[in-house]
Amino acid sequence: MKSVIICRYAPTEGPGYFASYLTARQVAWRTVKLDEGESLPPLKNIAGLAMMGGPMSVNDDLPWIEPMLALIRASVSADVPVIGHCLGGQLLAKALGAAVTRNSVKEIGWGEVAVLDHAAASSWGPSERFLSYHWHGETFAIPEGAVRIWSSEHCANQAFAMGKHLGMQCHVEMTAEMIETWCETGAREIAENLEVSPAVQNAEEMRKNLEARVEALHRMADRIYDRWLQGLKL
Repeated sequence: MKSVIICRYAPTEGPGYFASYLTARQVAWRTVKLDEGESLPPLKNIAGLAMMGGPMSVNDDLPWIEPMLALIRASVSADVPVIGHCLGGQLLAKALGAAVTRNSVKEIGWGEVAVLDHAAASSWGPSERFLSYHWHGETFAIPEGAVRIWSSEHCANQAFAMGKHLGMQCHVEMTAEMIETWCETGAREIAENLEVSPAVQNAEEMRKNLEARVEALHRMADRIYDRWLQGLKL
């Protein structure tokens, strides 16, 4: 039986709300923990390919990156929908031939994302700017054949779409528990960049109205994931 394959690259950056969304809709899914050395499944077993975040760069010399890029390209060729969150979006961009480079500043914390005014952007759910969560220092270029659909003040390319495939720089999969964990494990990175980047918040700022912010983010994620789910190859 085919299922949605969720690729994890770091133990604290699991599927989060994305898994809850799939479970609520009775969509079969499985996490492949590449950070623990698990192997990617064959394409014939994949209904949809999802990729989460991670602290590494897609340009690093890691053993799983080339097989991951190959599976992304095979999925796109076979019309199997691909969705990437942050590092996952960068992997999708690189697999499609676009560069991934250092962003002008780090983005850490809550920040508004603008939705571009064209049909491709509105078809992916949000029709107006929304508040999302961010944690990244690199950014992707827009692959040939894709279209930029979201942007932000400190990162021009927040998301791109190409048919049924979506690459995001921001994190719409966050839960309150994940944010608390990242604030703890990333405390040093926050401290090092707080006075350097205008797009970095401290943990106290990130925790303000946390439950309400996360609930609103999940409502937005529902609309994004609903669009992606339409393309599953079951």
